[in-house]
Amino acid sequence: RQPILGVELSGEIIEIGKDVSRFKQGDQVFGISVKYGAYAEYICMAEDAALVMKPANLTFAEAASIPFGANTALYFLRDLAKLQPGQKVLIIGASGCTGVYAVQLAKYYGAEVTGVCSTRNLEMVRSIGADHVIDYTKEDFTHNGQTYDVIFDMVPGNTSFARHKSSLKPNGLYLAGAGGLESLAQMAWTGLTGGKKVIAGVAPNRAENLVFLKGLIEAGKLKPVIDRRYPLEQTAEAHRYADTGHKRGSVIITVAQE
Repeated sequence: RQPILGVELSGEIIEIGKDVSRFKQGDQVFGISVKYGAYAEYICMAEDAALVMKPANLTFAEAASIPFGANTALYFLRDLAKLQPGQKVLIIGASGCTGVYAVQLAKYYGAEVTGVCSTRNLEMVRSIGADHVIDYTKEDFTHNGQTYDVIFDMVPGNTSFARHKSSLKPNGLYLAGAGGLESLAQMAWTGLTGGKKVIAGVAPNRAENLVFLKGLIEAGKLKPVIDRRYPLEQTAEAHRYADTGHKRGSVIITVAQE
């Protein structure tokens, strides 16, 4: 159904419709295409799409790594969890494309952040602001006695409220960022029982959120993390690497030279 994949993008506007007023030819932009189509030299998007001016201090490649992961982290931490200064947050998958922004945004909102990742990513997760890091290959955090106000789980196939419930404070939130039917069922059940709760959902793609993230980036409060870059003709290989589940931050597909 979708012969051209890809949702995150950054590039230059080459042409506009006669009634478009938000953009002009030559504008450098970044955003999300909900109908896919970003793995291409050109894409047509509506004026009211989730598309805004690119952060001035980022390259196109860096800007393309922002929209999905950062928008998802913002939605779960700011809008759903309503994160407050001083709260303790545990981020599972802290080195992934959403996790790296979740760490930075949680610190921006004043939380005490613990990141869970593999051995090779410990220093990187510390470098983007985590107060504590846990190597999941050596330690099971559910057995260390620590409890958190918010647990944000971004590892697909790993989400399990039952397993992580003991690590939540009495009114803690388990954010099932990777989704799944089990998480939706748990959200409905915990919504009726009170106390510890599960929240799942899909982040809406809003231009105003990208404008907010752009401001944080230009203020030096948020920065991209890029693992590897591939030319467009090696898109399949880029997916093979991403599918290993061991990438740091984002994998970039370069359509044209900067």
